[in-house]
Formats: sequence, C-alpha cells, structure tokens
Amino acid sequence: MNFSIISKGDEKSAKLEKRIKSYLQDFDLVWDEKEPDIVISIGGDGTLLHAFHHYIEHVDQAAFVGVHTGHLGFYADWTPSEVEKLVIHIAKTPFQIVEYPLLEVTVRYLDGDNESRYLAMNECTVKSVEGSLVMNVEIKGEEFETFRGDGLCISTPSGSTAYNKALGGAIIHPSLPSIQLAEMASINNRVFRTVGSPLVLPQHHTCMLKPVNDVDFHITIDHLFLLHEKVKSIQCRVAEKKVRFARFRPFPFWKRVRESFVKE
Repeated sequence: MNFSIISKGDEKSAKLEKRIKSYLQDFDLVWDEKEPDIVISIGGDGTLLHAFHHYIEHVDQAAFVGVHTGHLGFYADWTPSEVEKLVIHIAKTPFQIVEYPLLEVTVRYLDGDNESRYLAMNECTVKSVEGSLVMNVEIKGEEFETFRGDGLCISTPSGSTAYNKALGGAIIHPSLPSIQLAEMASINNRVFRTVGSPLVLPQHHTCMLKPVNDVDFHITIDHLFLLHEKVKSIQCRVAEKKVRFARFRPFPFWKRVRESFVKE
C-alpha cells in the first residue's frame, strides 16, 4: 500500500510526520506523494482540508485519516499518543471506507466561453466585492427569491458544523447526501424579503445563484479565497464524487458534535 503525509508544518507535527513515515516504511509500506492509497494529515481540520485539495485529482482513490496536534477535530480524530496504534492499524488491519458528500460549484461567465468547476469538502461562500450581495436564487430550475445581504454560504453535511453553524444553520449528519444554503445578514423589510431560514436541498436538487448587478465576487471554496469577474451564474449541487476516510474504529458523528460543542 502506498501512503503520503501532509503536515501542518509546526515542530510538533513535523516530528510526528517523521516518526509515522519511518514506522510505516518499516512495515514495508511505500512512500508515494503522487498516487497514495492513504493520506495521513497531521495538524487539524484545516490541515486535512489542505490535504484534500492537494489530492483532489485523486479523491476517488485516496483515503484520508487525520492526527490532531491541537484540539479534537471533526476530521482529525487520532491523538499523537496513539500514533503507534494507528500505524499498526494502517499496516495490518483492513480498514473501513467511510464516504462523505462533497459540494460541486460551477461558476459560469458572461462571455460564455468557459467555466470554473470546484469541489468543496466544507463549504462555498459568495460575497460581493463592494456593497451588498444581490442574487437571484433558483432551486431546481425555478425562481425562489432575490437575496440581498452580506452573502450566502452553501455547505456540505460534514461542513454544517463549520461556518454554516455560526450562521444559524442546521447540523446535518454526513450520511445524508445534501447541501445547505444559509444567509449572511439578509435584508428583510417591506420592500425586500427572503425566506430568512437555512434551506436543506437533497441530492437531486440544484441551487443556482444569478447576479442581479454586474459586480465582482469573492468566492471561497473551503480555505481557498478566489476573485471572480463577469459572473453569469454560480451553480451548486451535491457532487458525484465523495471524499473517502479510512476508519479504523467507531467514532460516531453525534459524539463528535457533543465533544466539540457541548461537553465541558
């Protein structure tokens, strides 16, 4: 089996990277940074997001596992003290593959000649470079509302505990193939009106955002910050591809939610 490691880069993570690499090579696993079967992330959830985008072209083949060197993460659930146990699991134990839905974002432009397509593990956000964001929102090809406000956040179920939660969105179990649309400070008065609640869309529904004004947009894809000009539409839907995690032991989603937000 081939493996690679993506590290946060701090001293603690770098030492763990060196130990894990040495241990796995002692078990005759092959270090392969180009086409790994398993990718070990050392750091936090941000490091695992970086690893996902680094290997996004191999998302169908690579399985991810995270070691956290800070606070317990939703993706990074192994501790530095468990490194030897993890290494033995990777080398000797057939692991279960757990797949989570991804968000596909397609940005189309007014010139009509090209488009940009992205995959997000957590979320996509859309904001106007200047002033309020004004977007016509279509769901499944039908006009739903005209949004006016600071911005919109479209999240995956696994990303529902991130920015989406801060916006008052629902926490969704990652076994549900869906996306969620949450508002950022919408303008609601006698003239302008939005639904004012997060929307959860199933796998076969597409959300289309169409600019009302010819302005530039800041679009984030997870931790990636992008500037787009001359945008015709932004299409969001559940991606056909999924992210794959190597699971060596039970770690229920609701237990993670409780330990991250409720347990003292």
